[in-house]
Formats: sequence, C-alpha cells, structure tokens
Amino acid sequence: MSTAVKMNSLQAVNAALHQAMAADDKVIVLGEDVADNEGGGVTGATKGLSTAFGTDRVKSTPISEQAIIGAAIGASLAGYKPVAEIMLMNFTTVAMDMIFNHAAKLRFMSGGQTSVPITIRTLTGAGWQTAGQHADHLEGWYAHAAGIKVVAPSNPVDYKGLLLSCIDDPDPCIFIESAGSLFVPADVPEDQGPIPLGKAKIVQEGTDLTLVTWSSQTVRAMMALPAFAEAGISVELIDLRTVSPWDRDTVYASVEKTGRLLVAHEAVRDFGPGAEIAASVAEEMFAKLKAPVRRLGAPKCPVPFAKVLEDAYIVQPDQMVAAAKTMMG
Repeated sequence: MSTAVKMNSLQAVNAALHQAMAADDKVIVLGEDVADNEGGGVTGATKGLSTAFGTDRVKSTPISEQAIIGAAIGASLAGYKPVAEIMLMNFTTVAMDMIFNHAAKLRFMSGGQTSVPITIRTLTGAGWQTAGQHADHLEGWYAHAAGIKVVAPSNPVDYKGLLLSCIDDPDPCIFIESAGSLFVPADVPEDQGPIPLGKAKIVQEGTDLTLVTWSSQTVRAMMALPAFAEAGISVELIDLRTVSPWDRDTVYASVEKTGRLLVAHEAVRDFGPGAEIAASVAEEMFAKLKAPVRRLGAPKCPVPFAKVLEDAYIVQPDQMVAAAKTMMG
C-alpha cells in the first residue's frame, strides 16, 4: 500500500521535477536563479535539483525571458524535455513571440515532423500585494493559441500529477502556479503518477447548480461550500484543472443534471476563459438550462496594490453564493 506525504504545492512541484529528472536524463530545468547556489528559484521550487542532477541539467539563466524560452525551444528540438521557469506570468509576455509564433506552431509548420515538448512553469495570482505587473491570470491568452495546453492546478496532488503529465507531453504546456493555492497542504501519495491532461475533477457532487472553477479560485469555492449548504443549494463543484483543452464531457454531464452553470475565475471576466465555457454550454445545452449561465471574474483593470482594492478585485466566496442564490430564483 502506498504511503502519503503531507506537502504543499511548491513541495509537490519539487517532488515532480525530482521524479521526472530521475526517470529521464532528457528532462532539464532552466530559469532565473533555479540552481541551489542561487536559492532554487524565487519560490524555492527547484531547491536541491542542481545538487542532485548537476548544473548541466539545472541551468540558472540571465534575466531574459526570451533567452529562457528560446533556449528551451531549441533544446526541445534537439530531443530534450525542458522545464522552463518564468518567474511570474506577466513576464511571459516578454517572450510572447517565442511562445505563440514558435513553440505553439512548429509542429504544424513542420508538417508534424517535429514537436516542442517544453513545459513553462510560471507563478501568478492576486492577494499578495504584488500589484499590476506581477499578478495577472493570463490563461485565456494562451488558451486562445492553437498548439498549447494550459494547466492550472489547485492542490498538491494535482500539482504533482499534472506537472508530470506536462513534462511527458509532446506539445508545449503552460503550467500555472497560482499564489493562492501554493501553501495549502495535502497528503500526496509517494507513488503519485501523472494525472491526465484535459480531465476535470468533481470536488463535490450536487444536483442544483454546477460551479466550474480552477486554480486558486477552486480554493475559494471550497471555502463557500458551507454557505451553499446553509442556503439549501446543492452545488456540484468542478475543478477544471486543465483550461485548454477543457473537459467538455464532465461539464456537460453536470449541467445536464443540474440545469444551471456558474463559472468563476480569477482572470478578468471580459473575454475570459469563462466566456468560452458559458457560450459552449449555452449553444449545446440551451434546452436543458433552468436559468441563464452566469460568469464571475475580475474587473477589467490592472490588479490593484492597495489591499482593500485587491480584495475587491478577486472573486470572493460570498459573491459565488450570492450569484447562486440569484440563479436559483
């Protein structure tokens, strides 16, 4: 019987990287300060890896996002499986040409002759007063790009299992580590293997309303569950886990049962990934809906620095409950 180890999501990332590198010497890590003599990355997620596997496989890079992603793409074309750390998700925009025009398209533009098996680990999330250039959830940007998988776990088990799957995937994956989900501990099986990409998780079954979330917003949705129960609303909570491709089958099956869909995410509401989910359900399941689909997301503004404004910016548990009550009518 497998034993479990209590760890937070950062420790789960470290465990996944260690496991993948031990299993395959083609797995390499690169990014700013990722080696042990420089702290093991900004969050310490790569701590111990350069000591275990050497600095040939764990490369600290200059402060250049274009260089990090460009080197990762080149290494992938040479047969490696690079895991590139971009310190914060806002900083991936510096390398957007590399990610969007090269990593995402090379399989298509080569007629399938080559793939780009890179994993881009990046940190984001409001709630920590890091302000407008450090905390945006940009999963919708990357979900729009054909050829990229977008992964956004919410708990340590999924952090480990989904990261292992990203590393093994033949196509580029954006792996979003959101600040609000990094420090919630959980028991992770020592033999935790890959979790399939594109498969959602039903956190709680229910019959009245389907609530779809991912990343840190799943943590906040779980905080709202007692209030839903107190209000007499049976909520089916779905953690999407993979934003692109998203698990239509699980969401559709849930809405078939509940007749109501509420999507909540930390990304800006306008043109956000929730709009795609809402529109798809409205198109495919209109006759099954008992109420209009609703979306909750951040307002269309930069993430505020002031704590009181930042708290207002994030979709809070009480907002989910209020929306659900309105939908129940």
